[in-house]
Amino acid sequence: MSSKEQPVIVGLDIGTTKVVAIAGRKNEFGKVEILGLGRADSAGVSHGVVMNIEQCIRSIELAIERCLLSNPNLEIKEVYVGIAGQHIKSLQTRGDRVRTNVELEISKEDIDLLVRDQYRTYIPTGDQIIDIIPQDFTVDSTPYVVDPIGMSGVKIGANFHIITGDRNAIRNIKRCVDKSHLATRDLVLQPLASAAAVMNDEDLEAGVAIVDIGGGTTDMAVFFDGILKHTAVIPYAGVNITNDIRNGLGVLRTQAEQMKVQFGTALAEEANGNAFITIPGLRGLPHKEISVKNLAHIIQARMQEILDYVVYHLKQIGLDKRLYGGIILTGGGAQLKHVTQLTEFVTGLGARIGYPNEHLAGGDKEAMMNPMYSTCIGLILRGYHDFENGKMRFAGEGGNYMHIPMDELKIEAEAITEIPEPQMTEEDVMEERLEANKQKARKRNENVKRLFDGLRGKFMKMFEDVEDHEIE
Repeated sequence: MSSKEQPVIVGLDIGTTKVVAIAGRKNEFGKVEILGLGRADSAGVSHGVVMNIEQCIRSIELAIERCLLSNPNLEIKEVYVGIAGQHIKSLQTRGDRVRTNVELEISKEDIDLLVRDQYRTYIPTGDQIIDIIPQDFTVDSTPYVVDPIGMSGVKIGANFHIITGDRNAIRNIKRCVDKSHLATRDLVLQPLASAAAVMNDEDLEAGVAIVDIGGGTTDMAVFFDGILKHTAVIPYAGVNITNDIRNGLGVLRTQAEQMKVQFGTALAEEANGNAFITIPGLRGLPHKEISVKNLAHIIQARMQEILDYVVYHLKQIGLDKRLYGGIILTGGGAQLKHVTQLTEFVTGLGARIGYPNEHLAGGDKEAMMNPMYSTCIGLILRGYHDFENGKMRFAGEGGNYMHIPMDELKIEAEAITEIPEPQMTEEDVMEERLEANKQKARKRNENVKRLFDGLRGKFMKMFEDVEDHEIE
């Protein structure tokens, strides 16, 4: 399938400190090409929860506008949205189903029915199911089946990981997207999206913990034996570090953020004890000198608290010593200096920075070499997972698409309509050639118009006949 037949997927990461929109499309090699990138400072969001609708809408609109400015040929109408926040919870459940027609092999429809049954699972009032993820299946008396499709059996069962969130918080996120004149294709838990962007098959087999240190929350997803074992949202992240610096050193929030980014380190031992930062005084007050060592101690204390929560969650599921792939740190907070050394010291596991370039085309890897883009790239991959599994089709009105330049179409049309000239006698060569050229010109014009109309219809009707599930 050529890249022109692939849909344009847009991931929208609404964070506490930033809103990022990235548009991508798979090429003929199965790699994602970045078509547009827009980023804006986030307002109206605190710890992943929308606190001010109007401010959040303006941030989303600005990020989308900058994404469109980066590529004027883009048209964005639908997005995959990442969701996080303190209200996110997860639970384990078990489901079984007896098949009516045991003569037939187990099909995808049987799996879909089993998953659909889990929406009847009891959850607290006011919560809503965001995602249901099968872990391992059982067919009759055969346990730990990874993929039961094609097998025979009477009873099929599975262990499920169910992710829930506060209904009103979910509605507020969707309302912000709707009022930004966009349609929400799906809500995806941010650590799962980040995991898809930074993990490969070896990580999945070895067992890893994805720790996405964002602005408002630290999101966590643990994989072991090739399946998702645990998800968690830790309510401390980059904003808490900034607030600690602000309160501990008596500076403005913007100054605290700037010091964290430019001079901050997660390991106080590595800080230069003789280095000082000069902060201008307010309204005639004298300048203030701040020790880089003191700054590092403040950052390390909060980062160590976040990592203690990571260890706590790993111990809860008995995997604190069994993740041979270690910990993959991603998100904006992973850019802190020496954060991998501190992670290894606190957890006792190997650690590395996860960059979202596992599935990107070669030319885009350097531009996306920043862990803060992991969630958006993962959202694009989730969109293609849906598309390739038949959950999203080419449709028409409302879909994202790329305008095809007319020059490109003319080149293609000429290639299509180029017909070798027939062998002709010398007597009628001039007359036949003149008539052939006239017919060729007419046919070229007709084919250019037909090709343009066909492509325009295809790209403007990109996700037709797909019903968006309304999030209540």
